[in-house]
Amino acid sequence: MIDRRLHVLRVLAEVGTVTAAAERLGYTPSAVSHQLRTLSKDLGVTVLEQRGRMLALTPAGQMLLDRTQELFTRWEEIRGELASIGPATGTRTLRLCGFSTAAASLLPLTADRVMGAHPDCTVRIIEADPQECFDLLVADQADIAVVVATDPLPPRSDTRFEQSALFSDRLDLLVPSRHRLAGRESVALGEAAEERWILDRPGTPYHRLVRTACAAAGFFPEVAHESHEWETGAALVSAGLGVALAPRLAHLPEGYDVVRVPLRGDPVPSRKILTGVRSGSADQPLIAEALTILAEAAAAAARRAV
Repeated sequence: MIDRRLHVLRVLAEVGTVTAAAERLGYTPSAVSHQLRTLSKDLGVTVLEQRGRMLALTPAGQMLLDRTQELFTRWEEIRGELASIGPATGTRTLRLCGFSTAAASLLPLTADRVMGAHPDCTVRIIEADPQECFDLLVADQADIAVVVATDPLPPRSDTRFEQSALFSDRLDLLVPSRHRLAGRESVALGEAAEERWILDRPGTPYHRLVRTACAAAGFFPEVAHESHEWETGAALVSAGLGVALAPRLAHLPEGYDVVRVPLRGDPVPSRKILTGVRSGSADQPLIAEALTILAEAAAAAARRAV
């Protein structure tokens, strides 16, 4: 097995502080510090240095991390090969993480089908924003991530992960039922350029998604209100306080006087949904099966969205 201290170094390099690494790994900060000190001592080189409030890799630490990525990938492949040789012993656990609408719409179905096929398997679902999902993969706290393709995600070239397109989740314009656009079969996003908008808070994936879509349509939205939850957003739209964009995958609460108006365009405004796994792990039988189920669930969701 790979020296656990290399895993600690990997997580520390991702999150930047001993406290954050300890929280992610389930260790105490003193345990993290001890493992990193003994790693440097055993190797005879300094692998980390203080930069302000953060710890950063030294050149030697970066080289070590770059080279050990090959070990992590190969270890994941070996785990898959071992699992395919014979029946598993004991209870197996599959850990799924994803952003809110994926956690509500795709992950429960995947968990149910995996546990139905494998009664000895436990599935754990973690709701997390896209960037945190990749942190969970690095820390070996999750096996599969379902995320929206948005900044600041790792690039596809990042050798720590294997990322694959899952489906395109089309966006609708959400307006009050009495709105001038409510009765239209479809609208171009630019037709709502003069509206007041309801967005999530700056820095969140949904905020970036809406601003990017609007910019592609030739305008920047006038933000009237900020809402994180779909129920709050629907209530604000229903009250005539603004309009919003709602992905098809998002289930809006009932009881609000709102209408989804399909958007048209070339391409149609949408958000791209990806899966991410640790490099080398995609062929592990349980992960491979869950990825297949996710793809089937996403295909069904895409058909419903047409």
